Amino acid sequence: MAKDAPRRTRSGGRAGNARRTTSLLPPQMAWNPPINRDKPTEPLDGDGVEAIHKGCMRILSEIGIEFLNPEACDILKKAGCIVDGTNVKMDEDFVMEMVGHAPSEFTITPRNPDRAITMGGQHMLFGNVSSPPNSWTLERGKESGSFEMYKDFIKLTQFFNCIHFAGGYPVEPIDIHAGVRHLDCLFEKLTLTDKAVHAYSLGRGRVEDVMEMTRIAAGISREQFDSQPYMYTNINSVSPLKHDFPMLEGAMIHARRMQPVIVTPFTLAGAMAPVTMSGAVTLSLAEGLAAIVLLQVVNPGAPCAIGTFTSNVDMKTGAPAFGTPEYMRATQMTGQMGRYYGLPIRSSGVCAANVPDGQAMWETSNSLWAAVQSGTNVVYHAAGWLEGGLIASPEKFIMDCDVLQQIQRYMEPATYATTPDDIAIDAIKEVGPDGHYFGCQHTQERYETAFYSPLISDWSNYEAWDLNGATWTAERAHKMYKGIMAEFEAPPMDAAIREELTDFVNRRKAEGGVETDF
Repeated sequence: MAKDAPRRTRSGGRAGNARRTTSLLPPQMAWNPPINRDKPTEPLDGDGVEAIHKGCMRILSEIGIEFLNPEACDILKKAGCIVDGTNVKMDEDFVMEMVGHAPSEFTITPRNPDRAITMGGQHMLFGNVSSPPNSWTLERGKESGSFEMYKDFIKLTQFFNCIHFAGGYPVEPIDIHAGVRHLDCLFEKLTLTDKAVHAYSLGRGRVEDVMEMTRIAAGISREQFDSQPYMYTNINSVSPLKHDFPMLEGAMIHARRMQPVIVTPFTLAGAMAPVTMSGAVTLSLAEGLAAIVLLQVVNPGAPCAIGTFTSNVDMKTGAPAFGTPEYMRATQMTGQMGRYYGLPIRSSGVCAANVPDGQAMWETSNSLWAAVQSGTNVVYHAAGWLEGGLIASPEKFIMDCDVLQQIQRYMEPATYATTPDDIAIDAIKEVGPDGHYFGCQHTQERYETAFYSPLISDWSNYEAWDLNGATWTAERAHKMYKGIMAEFEAPPMDAAIREELTDFVNRRKAEGGVETDF
């Protein structure tokens, strides 16, 4: 079958691209992380780029960033920064020298090497929704996050080939004590998926537990683990102008062991940042660069990416807004600046809608296409996000995956190939001015793979849709979600490795897990 053809696949490791005929499982495209060959949209001219850069450098050298971690302050002071209590100032030459150590591209290899992913360059990766405290389903509505729903989202993460990495908890399982939650969640993530996994940088204990579990799952030595990326983390600043203790601690542990750190300030223009988008982007970049400088001082060459989570608030209510024109421009501007600094770029697929409706999809589509336009390399929350990050929905997850598959199809060279067969002069001559192309040989040879086949869209007319039950998109997605859960098969894992993981989790639980007083 052609590489770009839609396929029916089964869930699970290397069997993920095997053919399956059951009608419960949806057609999906093969595992093939896209390459974005489009020229990025760059709203800033040369003077604009320099103005934002100089603004960042003034913030870092004149105002400073608060590092609420004594070890980080000590490291930066020894490196030559001006440190006054928790305030750290650094000059432009030092910043650019340190940022220059960070690689522009790196590869993360999970326990299944066939699922290795590359961040940087023209590579584009999509991840699941992460960290909402609540879930929403068509049958139960909104409810607090549970371990049951957590596992359902992890299964969706594994099943869909357009999801390339397993981010943070797709929903926070509050029915598990916070001191041991990371152990149960990572065990399920490492056994139900074989994709790259994430550690929350919330203190040393959690990070070191996740690293050890990831190492065990990969079946490698500590020396091997420390030699190249096998997992990653994301940290957020506390805008404006702060980095907190536990995230800095976790990030430094990752950097020392060569595991990637994505630094993503979360700035809302008009609330946590200046109301102008250029001001908000400048503040966000300064906060991100400050942390990347620290990590390069800790371990020059440690893999890092810079993220954007810059949007605006509704000035009538103060509520965050996503997928807006301002959000799109901020994403494009940050992408342009990320290339200026030679760093891989992260953005997000987000919306402010409360249920998987039209608003949810147009705001998320705006966010996702802004990621494409910006040259983003890694997209967090690409599937399943609702209510500004407070809700995760399996129906929305599946609806978003249809958009992601369309983006993947859009990026495939087959959509713009110009070989003689694609130009099709012989077919044009055969059909002439009075015929049609349905029956000509050129069409007959290609019709099964010529166009994108939708995951959840219904392309029938109204009468056919009505006769077929008149189901709305979220209803179709709900049925598909239930079918995937019924058919799901976990990827294979060596029995000895699974036993070692189980023993580690049981031992750490017996020791009491980690402190929860951050």
